[in-house]
Amino acid sequence: MRPTLTRTLIIVVVALLIGSYIWFDLGQYFSLEELRQRRDQLLAFTEQHFWGVLAAYMAVYIVMAALSLPGAAVLTLAGGALFGLVAGTVAVSFASSIGATLVFLAARFLFRDTIQKKFSKRLHAINAGVEKDGAFYLLALRLVPVFPFWVINLVMALTPIRTWTYYWVSQLGMLPATIVYVNAGTQLSQIESARDVLSIELIGAFALLGLLPLILRFIVRFLNNRKVYAGHRKPKSFDYNVIVLGAGSAGLVSAYIGATINAKVALIEKHRMGGDCLNTGCVPSKALLRTARLVQEARDSERFGIKSMTAEFSLADVMQRVRDVIAKIEPHDSPERYRDMGVDVIEGAGKLVSPWAVEVDGKTITARSIILATGAEPLVPPIDGIDDVDYLTSDTVWELDELPERMAVLGGGPIGSELAQAFARLGSKVTVVEMADRLLPREDPDASEQLMRRLDHEGLQLATGHKAKRFEADGAGGRVVCEHDGEEVTIAFDRLLVALGRKARTRGFGLEELGVRVSDRGTIETDPFLRTNFPNILVCGDVAGPYQFTHVAAHQAWFASVNALLAPFWSFRVDYRVIPWATFTEPEVARVGLSETEAAEQDVDYEVTRYGIDDLDRAIADSADSGFVKVLTEPGKDRILGATIVGSHAGELIAEFILAMKHGLGLNKILGTIHIYPTLNEANKFAAGEWKKARKPEGALKLAERFFAWRRK
Repeated sequence: MRPTLTRTLIIVVVALLIGSYIWFDLGQYFSLEELRQRRDQLLAFTEQHFWGVLAAYMAVYIVMAALSLPGAAVLTLAGGALFGLVAGTVAVSFASSIGATLVFLAARFLFRDTIQKKFSKRLHAINAGVEKDGAFYLLALRLVPVFPFWVINLVMALTPIRTWTYYWVSQLGMLPATIVYVNAGTQLSQIESARDVLSIELIGAFALLGLLPLILRFIVRFLNNRKVYAGHRKPKSFDYNVIVLGAGSAGLVSAYIGATINAKVALIEKHRMGGDCLNTGCVPSKALLRTARLVQEARDSERFGIKSMTAEFSLADVMQRVRDVIAKIEPHDSPERYRDMGVDVIEGAGKLVSPWAVEVDGKTITARSIILATGAEPLVPPIDGIDDVDYLTSDTVWELDELPERMAVLGGGPIGSELAQAFARLGSKVTVVEMADRLLPREDPDASEQLMRRLDHEGLQLATGHKAKRFEADGAGGRVVCEHDGEEVTIAFDRLLVALGRKARTRGFGLEELGVRVSDRGTIETDPFLRTNFPNILVCGDVAGPYQFTHVAAHQAWFASVNALLAPFWSFRVDYRVIPWATFTEPEVARVGLSETEAAEQDVDYEVTRYGIDDLDRAIADSADSGFVKVLTEPGKDRILGATIVGSHAGELIAEFILAMKHGLGLNKILGTIHIYPTLNEANKFAAGEWKKARKPEGALKLAERFFAWRRK
């Protein structure tokens, strides 16, 4: 039988049964007064036909529970009155659990797939929680009778909880209330109304029972902690409230927050304050990109009405400017600044020696909590011959003082694309080797294609769909042998830049010796509160994942530091709902929320609105009239699911969509907001306008046309 037909039959049967119950006024037979009047007659009949009455009673109870009809409380009292405490409790317990499970199975068959498909992203966290702790949640709901059981049956059916788990937890959770009601039924002659059973005091007692799962969880957590900390001696007092290991973006923010609220904080860094972002990542790359853009603008001066411009420079001078930029920003992250805040900055190599202690150059310090913010380092793949080539990474490329004539960039992600374009603009012949069929594979194809067209126009060779198989040294340079469409392709270079992303730094800090778990992704394993398997050791930044961005590191640092300082009294789950990022090529590619590719993979329904920046006045005036704004919204609504911007200053323009998504503002709000003319930011408003135009009320507009025609007469 087809599922659709089966669903229809189930709905029809249930509707007929409920309709019959109402039409024939069967509820009159399940009232307390009716039970009191017929008690003696029912008792006499039960004594003569005990097992038959018991079976019939359970069947009626199962049907009543399965249809979620009123009268369960009276039926439970009847169980005590007719069968006594023991037999009545057994009958009611099994009948109510079976009936609830039937409701559960029917609701699951009828509704779960549709609900899960439509709201998959929103239900992801709930599903994960139910899979992990569903039995505890259900037990808490069953123990508190103020929650209608039919609601619990329907709601739990939509989650991934297993049927067997649902059944036995329901039976266990409803048992205390069942015993109370059945026992009350044995004293039926003394009961005047349902209030005599379900009193305020009794509800309070059940509410306390509802805390039982939480108490059990606390006990389980306590026992787990004892197991985790076994063999480690906790200090009687601590030198610090928190020790932060690593002074990159995540570590600096963690220390800053602790110092701001007057906690005693130690910050340990073995290399340079500011971490990768200041010294080898965000800051130097953006400084290099700005210089490279200036060189390209001189090369393209005719676009701006200038017949010819030349740019004379040396890479040594360019790199000196990069170093000067770092030096100018460096005081923001300096040891002196943080010491002035009250942070104890310790320059040295830190290593965990216990869950509460870190050793730094032979000295041991202790803290109630420890935050690991050890960052990440360039990923170098184990490809044959790569160690025979003097390769560069995003950490070491800043040591170059001479421009390579030929540069091969291994990796077409954000790092590889940015640096490839920069060196090509400065004069290197750059070849990008990317295993995927396009650059920026995390973005939608239309965004990748826009960037690839620009790089191709600027003379870069894009070897997409090329898998590096081996490297061969050749003097100061070398060759990379790739596989492409089943054939070997050789690409020669003077310098090789490996730009395949970054891997978390997890070695050399005592994690393995202490037993801090590392995930399959290579990051330190954490729970939603950024705690490791040692609850007082927390993680933030690149070493935690899942996003390796400076702004996400700072975002995580707030949660890690607050949770480290306030536990066990209060803790906050890290919020990843609105995570933006940008690739600072030209054109820039910025995104927040879902892309079209991700929405399709996650089976999320969406509508697409697109506005071409080639139509924007300011972009035309700047000769930057290429790119687009693309917004994904819920079907029929203006709620934003995601936005992608490709074009000049996309990393700045995306902020409006970030704010809108964070605070639940839709495209109508953006459309109704005044944007300064002429600015690039108007592109966001025009995108909202395109959404509105596509949904104009045709019927109302026709009436308006007739109205205004009438007004002209």
